[in-house]
Amino acid sequence: MKRRKLDMGTPSHKIGASIYGTALDRAKYRGYPKVNRQKVFSLDIDVRFRDLDALGHVNHAVFFTYFEVGRTILFRNVFGDRKFRFIMAHACCDYLKPATLNDQLRLWMRVGKIGTKSFELQYELIDRHSDENRFAKGETIQVCYDYEENRSIPVPEDMRKRLTEYQRGIEIVER
Repeated sequence: MKRRKLDMGTPSHKIGASIYGTALDRAKYRGYPKVNRQKVFSLDIDVRFRDLDALGHVNHAVFFTYFEVGRTILFRNVFGDRKFRFIMAHACCDYLKPATLNDQLRLWMRVGKIGTKSFELQYELIDRHSDENRFAKGETIQVCYDYEENRSIPVPEDMRKRLTEYQRGIEIVER
């Protein structure tokens, strides 16, 4: 493996933590378009005092909790009581602006790419009263998984159908 020579003028986010680059580099590569709000799920979030760090900002890890809460409610809405097994293969968050206790947040989510064994969810955390005031954006990639066999499996057809319907903005009525 060839070693890269680093000069002191190279910003740390350009160095990269792996062969895939940093999360910021991947985000720039993917472009992270604003969420198409015609095909999304939204959830209002009130910042709690316990979400804050010593500086009075929402702690960086709490953004992933907000994503998780949204993901859980989205899955209840789309699948009802059905159980689908998947593992989290990738999660990233780009922090655009600090959120504080007085901020009223809205989480927008959409279904991104649906692959053979995985699917992507995209997130955008904004001010509830101003779409232009964005706090964070992120994505997670879930891989369908068989826990008994300890291996990835194809996305089940029923799951693929419902995710595709949600992705296209079709209202899902049967449960």
